[in-house]
This record gives sequence, structure tokens and C-alpha cells, in this order.
Amino acid sequence: MKIATWNINGVKARIENLCQWLKDSSPDIVCLQEIKTVDEGFPRLEIEALGYHVETHGQKGFNGVAILSKTKPDEVTRGLPGDDGDEQARFMEAVFSVPGHGALRICCLYLPNGNPVDTEKYPYKLAWMERLRKFAGDRLALEEPIILAGDYNVIPEPHDCFDPKVWENDALFLPQTRQAFRQLEHLGFTDAVRATTDAVKLYSFWDYQAGAWPKNNGIRIDHLMLSPEAADRLTATSIEKHVRAWEKPSDHVPVVAHIDFGS
Repeated sequence: MKIATWNINGVKARIENLCQWLKDSSPDIVCLQEIKTVDEGFPRLEIEALGYHVETHGQKGFNGVAILSKTKPDEVTRGLPGDDGDEQARFMEAVFSVPGHGALRICCLYLPNGNPVDTEKYPYKLAWMERLRKFAGDRLALEEPIILAGDYNVIPEPHDCFDPKVWENDALFLPQTRQAFRQLEHLGFTDAVRATTDAVKLYSFWDYQAGAWPKNNGIRIDHLMLSPEAADRLTATSIEKHVRAWEKPSDHVPVVAHIDFGS
């Protein structure tokens, strides 16, 4: 099973790229972030025409997540537990039946950026990460294959960016941010990409400015974190960076994990 995460940076602006990628790559499940539209505005007809079921948790103008899948989920939950006053559309969970293997739980998340650090945005980021940690810990008790897929806005290690000094005071790379990410790993979640490769200069985001893409000045901030039951079935990962060179690209590219459920 091919499962992907992609910050699309505006689904209406990238619908042609998205449809082309779905045809070319044919993922089974896709977690999209930053769809930047309300549910009613999502271009579902074009995607449904390609054989995908669409679930959205949208917001006008920014944020918003979606899950596209070749089979319909059994249940969908919108919003990350832990703060009833949080109105930002950043999280959605879907449960799929895998014949002969029980449930597969997919969580699509768009973690807050947190910049500028000296504003309320950074405490919100850390609080959101703590809510995610508690949620993830509770879900682990189910002993199911679980994938937390999305734009984490976290650079886990120095080799996950082109120049650590450029990012040392950024919310994406501060010690508190990276420690919060490591707490997910300490719970028992596995970074899918790093489970399959130690390669450097492996990025999922290149800014639109300063020639970042042609210079390969990127960062790796899009992650698929796997529960032990999912990690045991991981066979390969890839970062489909060629789509960054397409016309009108997102500044992120799809990150993919292959999960083998056998026959």
C-alpha cells in the first residue's frame, strides 16, 4: 500500500499538478495539508473522477487538511483533541479496513509553523505538539498500524537542512521543537524516511525565494511517523521531488511510504 503526504499549498491553485501526480504516482492514500479552502470549495469532482474518495477538514484562506483514498474510510474524525477552543483546521483521522489485517489508522496533520518565536505562535506550536503526543500515546494502546502523516514544520536533525546556522533561531529547528518531535519517537513511533535511509541533502521543502530549488537549499519537514505495527510492514520510502520542478509547484513535494499488508 502506497501512502503519501503532501503540503499542496493551495489545492485550487495546484489542482492540475495534483491530478497529474495522482495519475502518475497512483498512491492508495494521500494526506494533503494547506488546502486553503472551505470544504464546499474543494475541487472534489476532478479528484473523484480519478477514482479517489475525498474527505476534507477545510478553513477559508489558510490551513485545512484532506485525505484522498482509493477506498472509503470506515470512520473520519476532524480536529485534534485537547483544546475545544482551537478553531484551526489542522488535523483529521481516518480509519480504513484492510482485508485480513484489521484496521489501518491514518492521521493527516498540519503542525503550526510557530514563527515569529517571540509571539503567541510559538507557545501554540508547542502546545499543539503536546496535544499530538497525548493523542498518539492513547492511539498506540490500540496496537494497530497507525501513520501520523503530514507537514510537521519540524527539522528533526542538522542533516535535515542545507545549513543549520540559517535555521538555528527558527521555530522549526529550536531545541524545544526538536525535543517535542523526539518525544513522538520515544513513544514508539518511527520516522519512515530515516528508517530506510541515512542520506543527506534529502529534503521535502524548498522556499520560492533566493533560488532555493535550483541550489537545493531545502529542508525536510514533511514526515510519516509509524506505530510499531506499521513500521514492521514498512518496505520502502521515497520523496517525489521531481514535482517541485513542475509549473506552478507547491514549495513542498510528496513524501511516500510503502506498507506491505501481504495477501
